[in-house]
Amino acid sequence: MDVISLIVAIGVAVVVAVSILDFIRGGKTRERMHVHEGQFSFEIFYTLLMIYLIVILGFGLIYFVLSMNHILLVEGGELREVSMFGSLIHSFYFSGVTLLTIGYGDITPIGIGRIIALIQALIGYVLPAAFVLKIVQNNQYNRERNDDML
Repeated sequence: MDVISLIVAIGVAVVVAVSILDFIRGGKTRERMHVHEGQFSFEIFYTLLMIYLIVILGFGLIYFVLSMNHILLVEGGELREVSMFGSLIHSFYFSGVTLLTIGYGDITPIGIGRIIALIQALIGYVLPAAFVLKIVQNNQYNRERNDDML
């Protein structure tokens, strides 16, 4: 594997991991994630959407960078050579369907791509539950803080 590709893939993985960890720890969203009962919060929706986009783009870039050295994704069960732009599109598409646990099966990972796809699918599966849990925790924290102020 090319050293530059490996460094880029690791860099993208670090950015994705830091984004997810910042969300889990509360980061800058703690105060914004307060929701009154029965209300829809655009801030929460926006935060979740941005996290999903970061993960899709991040893993898509990882698939793309790794595919530059060898074929990582197989379309329709056949090894196909596609252009650089085609490979980028396939990488983002595969990243999206993997994260959203749709998994159509039209594009299949091979080699190290299988492990990366499993990690991404796990993130896609756990992220909504973590998000709901975070909202409940923040609401409980805000309620306790308001009770202490009284």
